[in-house]
Amino acid sequence: MQILGLICYTTGVFAQKTDYAISSYQTEGVKAPNTHYIGEAWLNPLLRADDDLDYNITKATFKANSTLDWHKHESVQVLIIVDGVGYYQEKGKEAVLVKEGDVIRCEKNTEHWHSSSKHKDVTYLAIYGGETPTVWTEVVSQAYYDKVAERLN
Repeated sequence: MQILGLICYTTGVFAQKTDYAISSYQTEGVKAPNTHYIGEAWLNPLLRADDDLDYNITKATFKANSTLDWHKHESVQVLIIVDGVGYYQEKGKEAVLVKEGDVIRCEKNTEHWHSSSKHKDVTYLAIYGGETPTVWTEVVSQAYYDKVAERLN
């Protein structure tokens, strides 16, 4: 019995702390202010760049018929589509349909926009560098979005 007590005491003394910094990928996050997009967007910042981490990971959910404006980043951006259907376009190229399982690598300083599809939400993980803010370049109008949606649906 004394050996069992010693093992329990020793395990308790050397056990790791249980106060980890854990966030949930599964929460929707907070509704984004309607600044550089049409429709409804929800953002959940999962990891933020700091002295030890040089990239951010944000989960974004765009409700059906919602789109970001044209923009670019000073780092590569990776979009991992985890649910739903959306559109993606880089300046000078045709828009494409993206769906769950797709991974997009957008090179640094490449103007692009991404969105949900006309009738389905899209959720993606956005991985992008450091602390430099997004550069917004041009509005994606509802009329332009509707033309893309008509062609891709």
